[in-house]
Amino acid sequence: MGTVWPSPASETFWLHMKTEQIALSPLAPGANLSLTVQRFGQAGARPRIYVQSSLHADEIPGMIAAHHLRERLTALEAEGRIKGEIVLVPAANPIGLAQRVMGDHIGRFHLADGVNFNRGYPYLVPKVAERISGQLTQDGEANVRLIREALRAELEAWQPSNAAEVMKKALLGLAQEADIVLDLHCDSEAVVHLYTHTRSAEEFAPLSALIGSHAYLLADESGDEPFDEACSRPWAELADRFPDRPVPFACHSTTLEFRGERDVTHETGQADAAAMIDYLILRGAIAGEMPQVPEALCRATPLAASEPVQAPENGILVFRTEIGTKVKEGEVLADVIDPLTGAVTPAKAPTDGVMFARVAVRFATKGMRIAKVAGTTAKRTGKLLGA
Repeated sequence: MGTVWPSPASETFWLHMKTEQIALSPLAPGANLSLTVQRFGQAGARPRIYVQSSLHADEIPGMIAAHHLRERLTALEAEGRIKGEIVLVPAANPIGLAQRVMGDHIGRFHLADGVNFNRGYPYLVPKVAERISGQLTQDGEANVRLIREALRAELEAWQPSNAAEVMKKALLGLAQEADIVLDLHCDSEAVVHLYTHTRSAEEFAPLSALIGSHAYLLADESGDEPFDEACSRPWAELADRFPDRPVPFACHSTTLEFRGERDVTHETGQADAAAMIDYLILRGAIAGEMPQVPEALCRATPLAASEPVQAPENGILVFRTEIGTKVKEGEVLADVIDPLTGAVTPAKAPTDGVMFARVAVRFATKGMRIAKVAGTTAKRTGKLLGA
């Protein structure tokens, strides 16, 4: 996982934020990178909360939320109100932060191989199942400890093949011990929404309401092994493999999508941080008066019911519908205009639902995904996420 260097201050005062640096593989001789990890509360305390932002390094709304979250956590720790352990990685992808191509920031894909930084995390379930077979008991808490040890051992045995995988191993190592994982992202242009495992629907319902989510998307498996599922799926699948033994769902993980790429303001960052603090109070990680959870703007729906809107032709893309709008199947969401002939082709809603995200570019190529509509009837199968 790399070398950990504790900050000098952390050796003296445990009641203050402790900062560590986890060394990553050099990108080239002399080109060294590291992850900055900030810890609040008492090491080993439960619940353990893990928060990371900008795994897609060009998605900054999560980073400004993490900035304001750190400020709030620092103050709360000084007041002695942090009861669990909270681990914050405010910039989870130093590789992507450094990637520029002719002035454009490329933070979603690793330029060395084109792999999405939020895909390709190791699927540890088969080997973990082998490791724990015959050792589970009727004690659920003991089973959680056993499974966490097995997950840790299998992750340690994984041999990354490049610098991006070394980073993925370090991030997953930090997160897989947590009770709750919050992975902060954004879309191109979007309203707030979130993704989580189907069995975490109840766990994150208050958070969905607190952040003002317009789409709450559930899946058992979305495809291509994203980070949040690397944390959560093992608990569901191991419970299914060993139905005669209690296996609690010990790591609830969610991807929070904080609006669009340009939605970076102190106001939104403070609001998002405040919502996360309220949720952590509800979950007992922070002491304080129980917050009032507002009425949810949406209910949980299957990710398989969320359908992409595809460009019907090449041309100028002119949206006729704003993000967050409820739409009907067949409703025209955008026009695609041939700049040479003037022909206008409508792009229509594939289902009833909420158009919760759309692309930021305004010239479309035929077949590209230009928007997403969260429907209610699961129709899609296979890989459910975009590239």
